[in-house]
Amino acid sequence: MKKVLGSLLLGTAVSLSSLSAQAADYAIDIPGQHAFINFKISHLGYSWLYGTFKDFKGSFSWDAEQPEASQISVTIDPSSVDSNHAERDKHLRGKDFLAVDSFPSAEFTSTSVKQVDADRLAVTGNLTLHGVTREIVIDAAPIGEGKDPWGGYRAGFEGTTTLKLADFGIKAQLGPTAEEVTLILSIEGIRQ
Repeated sequence: MKKVLGSLLLGTAVSLSSLSAQAADYAIDIPGQHAFINFKISHLGYSWLYGTFKDFKGSFSWDAEQPEASQISVTIDPSSVDSNHAERDKHLRGKDFLAVDSFPSAEFTSTSVKQVDADRLAVTGNLTLHGVTREIVIDAAPIGEGKDPWGGYRAGFEGTTTLKLADFGIKAQLGPTAEEVTLILSIEGIRQ
């Protein structure tokens, strides 16, 4: 009996060890610009205004066998906002919206990752934007992972979340249809 129990425990330890060996840390591929933080918001209810944050950095840990052990950390420079219109971008950086002089950084740190179904993840975490920290949930999905042509290993994900501007102390808006902004994320990381 002791032998059987010992063998089971050893087998479990080896199995857990091999699972944790698959977990890896990734740096978001900013140098190759294979990562994007885009957004869309309604303009007066007549059209969509799209934009991106060009300057951000971050990392994540990922194990496809144990997604709940994953962690994500991203820092965004809100002054890098680009909506393809210089005057509008100046307004977005100003006190009515991002107030980048007062709040030069936005940060997201995950607190949990849950497998929703075979293809979806719920990434919960704290987003600090405009000096306010709120819990948000990102609806995410793995796109794929594997070796790249340069001898590295990559993993990529997509995700979306919707934020209420007022929740982050941003009171300016362009009508009732513009009270929320949708973030559209495309993240590719290089295993370290």
